[in-house]
Order: sequence, then C-alpha cells, then structure tokens
Amino acid sequence: MTKPTDNPADPFKKALAEATKTMADDAEMTVTYSVDPAGMTSEGVRLPQVSRRMTRDEVMLARGTADAFALRRRHHDEGVASKYAPPGGLAREIYDAMETARAEALGARAMPGTAVNIAHKLGQEAERKGYGQITQASDAPLSVAAGYLVRHLATGQPLPKSAENVMNLWRGFIEEQAGGALDRIDDVLADQAAFARLARQVISDLGYGDQLGDDPDAEDEDQEAEDQAEADDNPESTGEDQSEQEEDAEADAERSQEQQQDQSQAQVSMQDDADMEQAEESELPEGEAPLEPPPPAPYSDADPNYTVYTPEFDEEVRAEDLAEPAELERLRAYLDQQLDPLKGAVSRLANKLQRRLQAQQNRSWLFDLEEGTLDAGRLARVVANPTTPLSFKQEKDTEFRDTCVTLLLDNSGSMRGRPISIAAICADVLARTLERCSVKVEILGFTTRAWKGGQSREKWLASGRPQQPGRLNDLRHIIYKGADAPWRRARPNLGLMMKEGLLKENIDGEALEWAHRRMMARKEARKILMVISDGAPVDDSTLSVNPASFLEKHLRDVISMVEKRKQVELIAIGIGHDVTRYYQRAVTITDVEQLAGAMTEQLASLFESDPRKRARGLSRKAG
Repeated sequence: MTKPTDNPADPFKKALAEATKTMADDAEMTVTYSVDPAGMTSEGVRLPQVSRRMTRDEVMLARGTADAFALRRRHHDEGVASKYAPPGGLAREIYDAMETARAEALGARAMPGTAVNIAHKLGQEAERKGYGQITQASDAPLSVAAGYLVRHLATGQPLPKSAENVMNLWRGFIEEQAGGALDRIDDVLADQAAFARLARQVISDLGYGDQLGDDPDAEDEDQEAEDQAEADDNPESTGEDQSEQEEDAEADAERSQEQQQDQSQAQVSMQDDADMEQAEESELPEGEAPLEPPPPAPYSDADPNYTVYTPEFDEEVRAEDLAEPAELERLRAYLDQQLDPLKGAVSRLANKLQRRLQAQQNRSWLFDLEEGTLDAGRLARVVANPTTPLSFKQEKDTEFRDTCVTLLLDNSGSMRGRPISIAAICADVLARTLERCSVKVEILGFTTRAWKGGQSREKWLASGRPQQPGRLNDLRHIIYKGADAPWRRARPNLGLMMKEGLLKENIDGEALEWAHRRMMARKEARKILMVISDGAPVDDSTLSVNPASFLEKHLRDVISMVEKRKQVELIAIGIGHDVTRYYQRAVTITDVEQLAGAMTEQLASLFESDPRKRARGLSRKAG
C-alpha cells in the first residue's frame, strides 16, 4: 500500500524508466531525473525532473526526452558515426543533427506515439530558443534546419510551429542545393553507414565540402589495395619491387649527400653572418646596442600562443551607434512590453538588494564645518545666541562609493528569445539599483559581426587558406552603458538586444579579457565583474580550421589570469550550462526565470561585510 506521503510522481517516473530501457533495448541502462540539463552517457540517461504537480508540459517533456535518448541508443552506432564524422565545426553540426533526426524518425515510423512525444520536446526547445520569432534564414542555425527537414521528410509529419519556421526559412536553399541527395532518404534511413555517406554528400552540396576531411571509404579502399599488393607473390612484381627498392636506395644516398653539402654550406653561411654581426657591433659607439625591431607583443595577455588571423575588422562600438534613436526607443518599448509581468518580481529583488546594501552603509557625518549641509540639530544654539555662527555637516564616504560593477552579457544566437530579454531587463534594473547606492555600473555585450567568419574569413580564403590561422571571425564588443554614464541616458540602449540579426557567435575568452582591461583602467578600489552566458565559446569559422579546444582553452587561460591576479572579483552565471567547470565562483541556473534572483543574490553576497557570510552566499549551484 502506498503511503500518503509518497511523491505522486514516483510511479510515473518508474514506469517511464522501464519503458525507456525497453525501447533502448538495454536493460542495464540507468535512468535518473535531475534539474540539471538532460543528457546521455555510456552508462545511462538523465531526464528532466518531474515535480509532484506533474503538469502536462513536465510529463510530455520527460517522455519526449526519454524517447529521443532511447531511440538514439537503439539505432545509433558510435563507431560508424565516428568513421564518417567530418572534422569541420559546421559540417559536424549538420552531420550530428541529421543523424539524430534519422534515429528519431526510425522510431516514429515504428511507434507513432514516440513521434508525438518527441514533437512536444522539439516544440518546447524551439520556443525556448525563440525560433518562432526569427524572420531571416541568416539568423537561424543551418544545422538545426537540416535536422528538422530530415525529420519531416522521413516521417511525413508536421513539425511544431516554431521548429517549422526555422525549417521553412532554410528549406528552399537546402532543397535547391542538395535536393537530389535528400530524395534518397527513404532508401538509406535504416542503414547508418549509407545515411552517413548521404549526409556527407548533403554537406558538400551545401558548400561545406572543405570541412569534410578525407573520404573514409577511399581510405578503406587504399588499405585493401596495399594489403593485396603485399599478399601478391607474382615474381615479376617482386622483381619490379626489388628494382624500385634499389632506385629508392640510390635516391636516398643522393639525398643524404645533398643534405651533407647543404649543412656544410649552412655552417659556412652562419659563420659569415656571425662575423658580419660581430663587425657591425664593433662599429657601433661604445655603450649602444644594435637597433633591432622588438618582437611583436602577444595578442592575449593570458595566453601568448593565442593567435588572431586579423583584428582589422573587429569593432568596439557603443549601442547608440548600431541603431537610430527612434529604433532604440521602439526596441526598448518592445522589451518592456515583453517582460512587463516579470518587472515587478525583478524590482522587488532589486529593492531587497538595495536594502541589504544600505543596511551595511553605516552613515557617519563630520560636524562643525564651515560649509556643507546645514546642521538642523544645532540651530537651537543659534536661536539662543544669534552671534553663534551656523554649523554645517558633511557625510563621510561609504565603502560602496569606491566600487565598480561590470555586467558582461553573452549576445550569442543561442540567447535569442526569453534569455536575452530577461538578461537585458535584469541588467537594467540592477544598474538603476546600484546607482542609487552610489556604485558605478558598466553593461557590456559580446558577439561577432557575422556568421561563419565574415571579412576575416574572406581575407583568409583570398590568401590561400594558411594553416592554423587562429581566431577567424570579426568581433563585435558592445558598450550598452559606460561606468560613468547615468542610467537614465543608457536606458534605451538595452533595447538593442531585441534587434533582429544582432545575436550571432560568441568568443568568450577575448570578451572577458576586453572587459577586464576596461576595469583595470578604472580608479575604483574594488572591481566586480559578473559574466552571464548560456554556453561555451563557439565560432564555426574558427573551430573548423583550428583544434576543437582552441577557444575553450583561451577562455580558461583568461579566467585563470583574472582569478590569479585578484585585482577584479570574477563571478559567473550560467543559463542551462554548467559554468562551474570554468569559474571558481559561479552559479548555474536551469531556468532563465531564475536569472533575476541569481544576479541579485550573487551581488548581495559579494557586498556582505562578514567574509563567512560572503563565502556562504557565493554558492556554486542554484535551482
């Protein structure tokens, strides 16, 4: 008999776990539920938490996520996927999206109920990412659209409205370039290797063939040919091989002799150069060194090996320079309208923060001054004796008046929709609150000027695609509010985050280093930098031609530099993304609605006068 205190969601969660194992054909797979983002490992899957209320959205999201993971476990072979996976960043995203759609489409064909569950999951994800409001194909991820189209063509079923919007924006381009390959989906859907070859063909047709790497099937054919040649005992072939070996030996001997000659010439040349340098140095006046150009300074203080192909197209721009004043006012009005229900809650949290700050500002005054604020408490003695001079007082500076706070907001495409709206309104309200407490506040944003490289990539292509070019996109660093600018003047600027086409890629390391340099130039004694992001640094153009960890390593190096120098107090808030693996002091929230509370609590904790309370307040997890 079930106890009355039992969680009513437990029977559902147990049944869903068993169904997931059965669908995945893996009885040993573990199934857990967590408020952390859903995910799958080799041991099991982590599903979204289902509360005691068991709302329809919670139940359908858990079912859809479970079905998607189970179908991937059942129909996906990681060995085959790795064999055909392209090394380029965008090509890999398209490849993975198509493979995910293939596995889910196979399940939808066999079990129509799973199609309904997964469609609900897709709809929730698309709504959360703001796909329904996108009006231009350039603002929507091509890889996501390709996955949606494969799912639609393979199942014949409609997509949720927001997902369908993204698919339709790209559909004409995809079918025009790769329609011939997509016509064969039905023939290869059940064969992962054949589908992988089709996916590579689609990627090539879409114009990203340079990211595919070597053909894995051609490599297999070459290996078979080599094996056959080694197994061939034909005497004529043996004779030819022997003669070829003799020719190779003679060529090696000639090369060795040439190398020895080159080395001797190089030694003579080096000796001549050394003699010339010694003669030139002897001709210099005593006490003077030879004039040599200094080595170029490293681009990054955190990592001297971090490279940038060209910084000439980067820009640091004020928000008011990216839109006309009338447009900024319109976008600000739209932002206020979108978040009108939330502003009350944010304002209450901001007022709570203000009260906590003001409670710690032990106001003290200097009395008996010749100028300042009239001391009303001492007017009685002036009345009693008119010859007594008036007394003035002046308030002493409080500890918060020597503090500057910078809010660095991720302006990448994945923040589109509600996340960027809430981040904008929270930054706005917190700036106003801290200004009341005489704390300087700066609001910065970071993104790129273009998708997939922009002018930097064009210049790189025109130069013959040199190897390891480093960062390969045009940065755009935006100043929404300077530290010395009053809040009332900067208020319309935050509406710029609602502008279509603004949010693109995110290169977090350089943005963090930029914000840190700006803070170091400030005169305030205490400096606080808060970073708000929803993911690791991603730039398709850069990652397609550099090591996969290129941008992430630089971010870690910058964080390490800032935290070791201890001149700036660094905290981070991750939205649906675990930033605690990067930052020492960080908080991760799973729902964007928690952002306002997380921001105010983290700032309040930093201002705690008691170090023990401050340490307790800087939690590493929230929600």
